[in-house]
Amino acid sequence: MTLSVEFGAVQPVEVYFDQLDALRTLHHAQYVLLVDRAVASYWEEKGYHHDAELTQPDTFFLVREISITYDQPILDYGPVLVHHWIDRIGTTSYVQGFRVVAADGGTEYAHGTRVLIKVDPKTMRPSPITGPALEDLRGLLRAVPAEVG
Repeated sequence: MTLSVEFGAVQPVEVYFDQLDALRTLHHAQYVLLVDRAVASYWEEKGYHHDAELTQPDTFFLVREISITYDQPILDYGPVLVHHWIDRIGTTSYVQGFRVVAADGGTEYAHGTRVLIKVDPKTMRPSPITGPALEDLRGLLRAVPAEVG
């Protein structure tokens, strides 16, 4: 499963049998879970993980908003790919674009955007994205960054 892209990253993720609905299509709410799982897996592979001691504060992001368009239904379980990238980075937030595509890259099932806010894990208030995390996010930029709040 390889998909060549000019920007962002591609992460494989699995559609499981129990995610299919009565019509044997992937239930619409499950697409968001696919994106979440793929992006979490990507960041874990980069060394970011949550821990009880809060040693990595730049891993605490909350989804503020999500928009998704369904292009073609996923009709079976098995592997798919999530192509994700960053459209804009602000001081405490970023806008992420994504596509869910077939394992061979030939069919786009859904696409959309998410707005994520970095929060302090103790106060749950917005806090600045710092050092290495900011650089890692910039590495996923699709275009010249535009400041967002």
